[in-house]
Amino acid sequence: MISELAEYENALDEVKATNQLLQKWIFDEKKAECLIGSLDAKPCGIALFFTSFSTWEGVPGIFLEDLVVSKSVRGNGVGLALLTELARITLERGYKRLEWNCLDWNEPSLAFYQSLGAAIQGEWVGHRLESDGMKALVDRAST
Repeated sequence: MISELAEYENALDEVKATNQLLQKWIFDEKKAECLIGSLDAKPCGIALFFTSFSTWEGVPGIFLEDLVVSKSVRGNGVGLALLTELARITLERGYKRLEWNCLDWNEPSLAFYQSLGAAIQGEWVGHRLESDGMKALVDRAST
């Protein structure tokens, strides 16, 4: 399903995740969690998430890293079921937020999220430092 998402986002060549990496970070190190959605006992969706923290609220939240539903079953309620379960988990744990990002060109997903009442955080701009950028920052600070 990770490959299916990457293909949808035109980034299949960027996937570096392996079964071993997923085993290590999700199951062994417990740095993320994953819900698996199914129809007719066949896996067809995932919601990969981890705990975040709000300094304003002073409590944790959940950040949904990826929600993937197989193209063949979209529109059958799998995405809604996964998000509903994730909202239930968030509330059950006493957390205050369930957050995620969506590519600005992904109109079907944006419409789906808005239909649920999710607010677009338009004033926020995402940033990311990857390996080379982090190394350059550390090197710059040590000179």
